[in-house]
Amino acid sequence: MAAKSKAIQALGKFTSCDIGDALVKLGIKHGGYLSGLSMYSPHRMSGPTKIFGPAYTVRMVHAAEKASPSPPKHFADAIPKDSVVFVSQPKGLISACWGGLMSTRAKKLGAAGVVIDGRFRDIEEHRALDMGLFARGISILGSNTFTRSSELNVPVEYVNVEVNEKVTINPGDYILGDCDGVVAIPPSTVEECLRLCQERYDIDDKTRKCLENGDEMGPTIKNLRK
Repeated sequence: MAAKSKAIQALGKFTSCDIGDALVKLGIKHGGYLSGLSMYSPHRMSGPTKIFGPAYTVRMVHAAEKASPSPPKHFADAIPKDSVVFVSQPKGLISACWGGLMSTRAKKLGAAGVVIDGRFRDIEEHRALDMGLFARGISILGSNTFTRSSELNVPVEYVNVEVNEKVTINPGDYILGDCDGVVAIPPSTVEECLRLCQERYDIDDKTRKCLENGDEMGPTIKNLRK
């Protein structure tokens, strides 16, 4: 268990690109990449900010949907420390399901960051909090009358629209987001993913040095990437 904990900590030092490539090699379709999500806070797709932690999932439903259950407390009050809040909003809405007050609460509870499969609002509030926030888009409309939270810490589906692929995000899956994008990492792959990331990092470091010395790309890659 201690070894896995160290592996998790070490894996968080790599980029979403490193991890995506490693997961492809491990047979995870599209490398766990969640296409369509990008960084909005604390900066727009720039800077060294990275969020990394186990997913705490929130499934939203349409406000008028009465058959779905309701959580025992507000979902923002149940955020575990060091988790990445992953909110699944119903598709086809132009309203937000996350706002500045929610990030204020998440920050107080020690959340590692927020991922919105949908829209959010109050962008400057999140940036003032230095909250790492990733989303599909932004809105001026709040969730009131449009959506409500239903289930907490249940599997939710994320759709990579371009390839019509559904990715299941399970509670406890590791989510890493940086300026390049967001990737979901199954816990069972952590150690092998780390090994492959480190292996590729070392190769790329050698490749970069060769290129800086004026070596040609083709022969360098052929020689180092075996």
